[in-house]
Amino acid sequence: MTVPVISRLILASASPRRQELLAQLGVPFDIIPAEVTEYEAPDADPREMVRHNAALKADWVAARHPDATVIGADTTVFINQTVLNKPRDGAEARAMLRMLSGRTHTVFTGLAVRRLRDGLRLEQGVASEVTLKAFDEATIELYLSRVHTLDKAGGYAIQEQAGLILAGFTGSLTNIVGLPLEEMKQLLTQAGQTR
Repeated sequence: MTVPVISRLILASASPRRQELLAQLGVPFDIIPAEVTEYEAPDADPREMVRHNAALKADWVAARHPDATVIGADTTVFINQTVLNKPRDGAEARAMLRMLSGRTHTVFTGLAVRRLRDGLRLEQGVASEVTLKAFDEATIELYLSRVHTLDKAGGYAIQEQAGLILAGFTGSLTNIVGLPLEEMKQLLTQAGQTR
């Protein structure tokens, strides 16, 4: 009986948080960020947007590494029928935190796994709810002085300085950080990447 060969695994993301999370699954992987322009309209359907962007990233890297199994992921924050992606600057980060203050929002992540060699195409969407405390301008300034938020959807990081802003959450914490591990593990098992 032959044991199936596990393909090289590539994460199509430069996100240090995604890299840290994926490492927790104990599977070796390489990092090749996808050079793509993500779709980020504020009035987009958040489920479709993250699914589209995750697939875009995975497809770009898979086209260049057809024997590898490639993971693409994309995360966004959704409140008031508005998508909050990564803030462009400090002013936008402040505006996002004001909008989220004292309210519950949804964090959506899209996952895509591709392997061109055998036509593997897997996708999954995950959603979690986050409630932030009501906070004032001084708290926003303190938070932004302690946390680099310009590379984070919604202008905050649930895993950093949570005591300042977080009231609670439901669903997957790793989804809120940027890579839902339970679902990721299931997809990698389907792809034959774990034994």
